[in-house]
Amino acid sequence: MKIKFCGAAQFVTGSSHLIELEDGFKILLDCGLFQGKGPEIWDWNNQWYFKPAEIDCLVLSHAHIDHCGRIPKLVKDGYSGPIHATHATRSLCAVMLLDSAKIQEMDVQWHNEKILKKRKRDNNKLREPLYIGEDVGPAMIKFEGHPYETWERIHPNVEVMFRDAGHILGSASVTLKIMENGKEHVIGFTGDIGRPYRPILRDPIPMPEVDYLICESTYGDRVHESAPEQSAQFLEVIRKTCLEKKGKLIIPAFSLGRTQEIVYMLDKMESAGLLPHIKIYVDSPLAVNVTSIFGLHPECFDSEINKYLMTNTNPFGFNGLVYVKEVEGSKALNNSSEPCIIISASGMMNAGRVKHHLFNNIENPKNTFLIVGYCSPETPGGVLRSGAKTIRIFEEDKIVRADVVIMDSFSAHGDKNEMYDFIANQKEKVKKVFLVHGELETQTNFKYFLSEKGFGNIEIPKPGEESTLD
Repeated sequence: MKIKFCGAAQFVTGSSHLIELEDGFKILLDCGLFQGKGPEIWDWNNQWYFKPAEIDCLVLSHAHIDHCGRIPKLVKDGYSGPIHATHATRSLCAVMLLDSAKIQEMDVQWHNEKILKKRKRDNNKLREPLYIGEDVGPAMIKFEGHPYETWERIHPNVEVMFRDAGHILGSASVTLKIMENGKEHVIGFTGDIGRPYRPILRDPIPMPEVDYLICESTYGDRVHESAPEQSAQFLEVIRKTCLEKKGKLIIPAFSLGRTQEIVYMLDKMESAGLLPHIKIYVDSPLAVNVTSIFGLHPECFDSEINKYLMTNTNPFGFNGLVYVKEVEGSKALNNSSEPCIIISASGMMNAGRVKHHLFNNIENPKNTFLIVGYCSPETPGGVLRSGAKTIRIFEEDKIVRADVVIMDSFSAHGDKNEMYDFIANQKEKVKKVFLVHGELETQTNFKYFLSEKGFGNIEIPKPGEESTLD
């Protein structure tokens, strides 16, 4: 049996890991999109470390695009097997993948127009989208939804179980029981490890003990702030920006997960009388669609929100909150000078409407950009996180005059202590740990941290690296 690391290897996005059994049966864990900018990202998304037609089944941990975003291309390029996921992940992928297709079509159109304008005609550098909206349907019919905590047979010698990872709606760790040569091997894939004591979702549940563990490491070198500190800091940022400076608080947030958590937190503040009387805009058609799906999957909710629902039947809507779907409404926000909060995708500011808000608002010192999660270093969000004084947006250099505030406590990824707590039960049995989904420096620090905690035989695989399991 072998594992090949086909994405998110010494990199945060593009999650994809291939398990090949001795009888040739091939299981793909995740099929994510590489995200960021630069020519290498385009190349990475257009190549495979395997032949799609030779994959027998796909097991998906959750619906974030860096974990599911290449599925339509996989099917388009020859994959014909089933796609196993939780019920909520299946629901979310329908809207997430359609939105991804739309973004790719727009990005390719913009790229090709720029090439043709600069070089008159250079067909060698023109691009086609990885997939378009029409390619999503053939992928979605392959999905098979599964409940948590149930062993499902996907091959005569393979069973899979999804367990709540507490990361986003429907997210799961994946445990595989594989029989080979009369011996059982247990392989675990953490997916993205969520955080305990966060709103809306249940806490992550540690996986069963495994022989081999593929473990994420996004925040393997830091510790997040506590919830009380987060709420107080968030309110202070709102007060300073919207009341004191009379500016806009712009929050780049992924449409799935982060947006709903922020809206829920604001809803509770409004109910408690703590929220200033200002308009709050969720400027993302995808976020509107995703939020409606949340209501269809109460099986993922924690006791806190279920209790809150007894007194407030809509935790994602309150006076002063406006969901913006039309482009004209989004443009109007850039022309308005009213103090307000704008929550807009994408979280890394490398695509979507928030990129236009960045372009139009970054030079105004009244405004604040609140970064609430991980951003790849090369993305606009990553550039702002680094403390840059200028930033290039839409081929134009902008001076960073707005305040930039970073609150990683909003992250849906566990910090190093929370990830350790999630996998601590593995120390006695696990033979090898593979660290994925992290920048190399962070992974190196996390490897050292785990070693100090008693873990041995930890590897940080390179892209395309293959490992044979005993």
